[in-house]
Amino acid sequence: MNKVLGALVLLAMTATISIAQQIVPGGGQESEQETKEDIARHRAMAVAHEAAAKCLESGKKQEICLKELQAACKGLAIGKFCGMKHEH
Repeated sequence: MNKVLGALVLLAMTATISIAQQIVPGGGQESEQETKEDIARHRAMAVAHEAAAKCLESGKKQEICLKELQAACKGLAIGKFCGMKHEH
C-alpha cells in the first residue's frame, strides 16, 4: 500500500508541475498534450480511489482511509474527496 501511495504522490506532483507550466490556448480547446495529461490525472484518481476501497476492505477506519486518499490526491484533484464525493 505504501508503494502505491508513494507512486501516486509522485504522479500528483508531476501533474501539478505540468499544469502550472501550461498556458491555456485561446478558444478553450485543449491541446493533445493537455488531453493526455487529463487522462493521466483521471487514471491516477482511479488508482487512488481503488487504494481507498482496498483500505476500507482491510478493516481500517474510514477516517484513516480518507486521510490516505487525501494524501494520494494532493495536487491532483479538487476538494478533499479527490474529485469525487458520494453519500455516507
